[in-house]
Amino acid sequence: MLNESRFPASSIALTPEQLGQPRLLLAPDYLLLPQGPVRDHAVLVEEGRFAAVGPLAELAGRYPALEPLALPGKLLMPGFIDAHHHLTQSLGKALAFGEPSEIYRRIWVPLEGCLDERLVYLSAKLAALEALRGGFTTVCDAGTRAAGDASAIAAAAHETGLRCVLGLICNDLGGDEQVDRSAILHRAEAHLARWEHDDLVHPSLAISVPEAGSDEMLATVAGLCRESGRVFQTHANEHLASVERSLVRRRQRPIEHLRHADALGPQMLIAHATLITPYELSLLRDSGTAVSYNPVASSWKGNAVAPALQMAELGIRVGLGTDGTRSDAFRLMDAAETAQRFAFGLSAGDSSCGAGSLWLHQATAGGADALRLKRITGEIASGKAADFLIVDLDVPELSPSWDLPWELVRYANRSQIDAVFVAGRLRLWQGWPTDWDGRALVREIREIASEVVAGAPIQRIHGPSADYPADHRPWQVAS
Repeated sequence: MLNESRFPASSIALTPEQLGQPRLLLAPDYLLLPQGPVRDHAVLVEEGRFAAVGPLAELAGRYPALEPLALPGKLLMPGFIDAHHHLTQSLGKALAFGEPSEIYRRIWVPLEGCLDERLVYLSAKLAALEALRGGFTTVCDAGTRAAGDASAIAAAAHETGLRCVLGLICNDLGGDEQVDRSAILHRAEAHLARWEHDDLVHPSLAISVPEAGSDEMLATVAGLCRESGRVFQTHANEHLASVERSLVRRRQRPIEHLRHADALGPQMLIAHATLITPYELSLLRDSGTAVSYNPVASSWKGNAVAPALQMAELGIRVGLGTDGTRSDAFRLMDAAETAQRFAFGLSAGDSSCGAGSLWLHQATAGGADALRLKRITGEIASGKAADFLIVDLDVPELSPSWDLPWELVRYANRSQIDAVFVAGRLRLWQGWPTDWDGRALVREIREIASEVVAGAPIQRIHGPSADYPADHRPWQVAS
């Protein structure tokens, strides 16, 4: 990319009112297309979709009644896709910091188990707001362990305008109670049917980990998703403890277990896959199974880093996920590239580790493919949903500019996101909703969070960082 004076002066500041029109012909400084960033292009947004994408002069000629809205100094790019999230864990957040792996057993399951329908809704709405603020227009929720039918999560998605792949957990093993498997399957079928034609909510089924499902249930749920074109989610090969449990109980690793149960395939989305063997990589490749690569989760609580670069080279479908750690898409891309560099690139002398363009792809179109939403979203293309961001490029960090994809991965941050659109509607302007009170939600969460956490049987191994033993803090010298 040539470094040049890119940003023509604009006497009229961009306003949310301008972006709220039912038909928009947007002419940004740069448009991020699948082949990379281009200049002198425009998009026509109407009825929730990109009605046309092409050179500005061409579109201006085709639609003479529409005045192009110039976006000097701005990038129009696809919204990011979070391929793995837990929307109902947002009330806990930093409780998991510094804790040993498998925190779901001691923190997330106890917390979610204490949430009533109202708290599920508030937790999901807070997480959805965070996601949109971080540039995510689509989030894949792995399913909550809270009681209910997930309608409260769907309501939060609709009210915030976040596109949501909504998981429903179908575990039939792991508890002390007798399980009615026919009731689980009836609930699963109803979930798929209820959201089949929804504009924002895309139904999905999940089994938390392979060991939480019988082989019969794994195969049946995989079949339901295969037939309906939906995603079947599970966590596999994430922690050493879970891999060893699988080996002890079945003499199979978790991904081998999934293959034995006939659950692998294009419908399957495996979260994490960090502790993975060459044989298991071949199982993923040959079956068409997708993976959510969650680098921040590896950093904060994991045992290893998924070989995402190798997966991409093998043709395995890979998206990037937060795992509910932090909803900041630019920092997620940076973490994705950095983790690959530390875990694999340095020892191999690989100085590019896929380059910026790979991580941009995995965070957008790659995620859409992993979630089986490729025909709907993930890129700027005619006919696809108008899920996009308007990003300010006129900042010191991107000046001068020599390689925009790399710069977006390593320099950009969410403070540069001026506008977030989902399905053609402006959902956030400069970090806050345009049609509901986000700050009121934050205040309500602050008021209720302490009581919720205090009432949950959470077990933390370490206390707050301020309570860290003094003899472990040599940097603090007594006066």
